[in-house]
Amino acid sequence: MEEIRIIIASDSVGETAELVTKACTSQYKTEGNALDIVRLPYIENESNINEVVSLALEQKSIVVYTLVKPEMRFYLKEKLEENNIENVDIMGPLMSILSNELNEAPLNEPGNIHKLDEDYFKKIEAIEFAVKYDDGRDPRGLPKADIILIGVSRTSKTPLSQYLAHKRYKVMNVPLVPEVAPPEGLFEIDPKKCIALKINQKNLNAIRRARLIQLGLSDDANYAKDDRIEEELRYFEEIVGKIGCPVLDVSDKAIEETANDIIKIITQQNR
Repeated sequence: MEEIRIIIASDSVGETAELVTKACTSQYKTEGNALDIVRLPYIENESNINEVVSLALEQKSIVVYTLVKPEMRFYLKEKLEENNIENVDIMGPLMSILSNELNEAPLNEPGNIHKLDEDYFKKIEAIEFAVKYDDGRDPRGLPKADIILIGVSRTSKTPLSQYLAHKRYKVMNVPLVPEVAPPEGLFEIDPKKCIALKINQKNLNAIRRARLIQLGLSDDANYAKDDRIEEELRYFEEIVGKIGCPVLDVSDKAIEETANDIIKIITQQNR
């Protein structure tokens, strides 16, 4: 069965649409294998919407959206229908009925449900932090982070950062590549808040080959060759030895399981 991408598009975090979507997909046996759910939060302008449409055109997709501003909602729907992309407007129909029944125009303010929720703001701050400091973009994030994840490419650093951000942890991740020296600050931070993500060579090779095929590239590229992977894993061990941080094997582990293990390690380290 061809994989179907479900894109969650929201002018806020997208949690509402994702919960509704998962409630629906849980009713199908094929959920895990045939559906790929991608969340795109903070859709604020036409450029953001065009990105949603571009992503949807990459493969068979369904766009599920919660946009409270009517002009954004109408623009997205127009673009999706122009491209024959299946879509579901979660909020629009109900808001239209409420407006008629209450004889009142909506505020059209994204995220109103969360405005008085302090916990929500902590989550948003953590999500924004994860995006800002993803892939080692800015070493100034190192001292500000609650958790720092390091590892070679394809060890789930970015999805783990996002998952932990939803648990209100500020997470920065730093890729380890032999040709690129890690930031000096990585060796100066408290090693207790750094987690090294380890993966066995066989798993990493399979993951990288699958990624290359997904991108339409040859699976025998240097990126997935055994000697290249061995070199990267040796470099990983070298850096981890210098930092002296905990190591977590992520081979054959789901994101949720790895994230829970990270939280346990961090909690124990901080006692």
